Amino acid sequence: MTALPLPPKPAVLPRNPRFSSGPCAKPPGWELAWLSGASLGRSHRATEGKARLQEAIDLTRAVLEVPDSHRIGIVPASDTGAVEMAMWTMLGARPVEMLAWESFGEGWVTDAVKQLRLEARVTRADYGRLPDLAAVDWDRDVVLTWNGTTSGVRVPEGFAPPAERGGLVIADATSAAFAQRLPWERLDVVTFSWQKVMGGEAAHGVLILGPRAVERLESYTPDRPLPKIFRLTSKGKLIEGIFRGETINTPSMLCVEDWIAALRWGQSIGGLPALIARADANAQAVWDFCDRRDWIANLAEDPATRSNTSVCLKFTDPRIADGAAFAKAVARRLEAEGAALDVGAYRDAPPGLRIWCGATVERHDIEAMLPWLDWAFQAEIAAAARAA
Repeated sequence: MTALPLPPKPAVLPRNPRFSSGPCAKPPGWELAWLSGASLGRSHRATEGKARLQEAIDLTRAVLEVPDSHRIGIVPASDTGAVEMAMWTMLGARPVEMLAWESFGEGWVTDAVKQLRLEARVTRADYGRLPDLAAVDWDRDVVLTWNGTTSGVRVPEGFAPPAERGGLVIADATSAAFAQRLPWERLDVVTFSWQKVMGGEAAHGVLILGPRAVERLESYTPDRPLPKIFRLTSKGKLIEGIFRGETINTPSMLCVEDWIAALRWGQSIGGLPALIARADANAQAVWDFCDRRDWIANLAEDPATRSNTSVCLKFTDPRIADGAAFAKAVARRLEAEGAALDVGAYRDAPPGLRIWCGATVERHDIEAMLPWLDWAFQAEIAAAARAA
């Protein structure tokens, strides 16, 4: 390999180099003063605490445009807790179909097959691809990730499960909510966590139940022990307090205040349409960058399935001998220069990069980071040539 000179570094760094896929960047302009109204040192069951939790639920409904037919609850253990709660309390009444095309979907498969020991049909696709949604049996209970966080492959815009279906649809939407339109009338359970898209703090999940999910909970008792934090019913009826801010366990009221602040920011810029537009614009900047280069590409093979939040990239240059080592070296260079933090691919995903493009990221930071990605790639190619 011919030795190459090191390329010059770009002149401008991003103002905010945080492109992590979770926790993701805080909303622009965020400061500690945003948390000054937090109900600290008080019981979350006190009037003030319950009011703050109810406000968090009401703002979530308003910004995410959740219909009144669906209940919204704050639950423990982030998105994982919300998905687990739905699976453990609802699955088993009907045959199950699990869709998996990245690591989190595979995690739900493991839960269904090895932990719950359900006779589940598993429909898989490789990283970069989406399973054939036309072949899904919607008369089964279907569990899927709406946006594959670790593959950057999402359900295409405009897709919705059929209205006439026998089973429930449980959608893990943790990297889709607030950046992609969700067909609420066709989704029975939707989950996400605060640290995705809107930049809230971790450890809290959101569980959204449609009428069919509530009907399942009140008509079906699973033949398995349920931990206390999973129990959504009492004496055969939904515990309505969970969906009025009476959380199952003690929430961090500091995190609740941070979530309220993030939602207020979302409202202030124009709500869901503006949030989606920001994510689309951020992702488009990365897609355009890749389209103009022959050494990097989107991991999602079909442009219609490309995520506008967790944008996953792969290196395609034939000079790269060890893709995993090369991608890690590029990510290290970017971090060392303060150009991009936490952009390495997920540990179970193919080698490459993952750049979060959700609404709290500023497009000018994406545009300032991309020349550094050019530089880091060329620098690693030059280093490999000198070492050869």
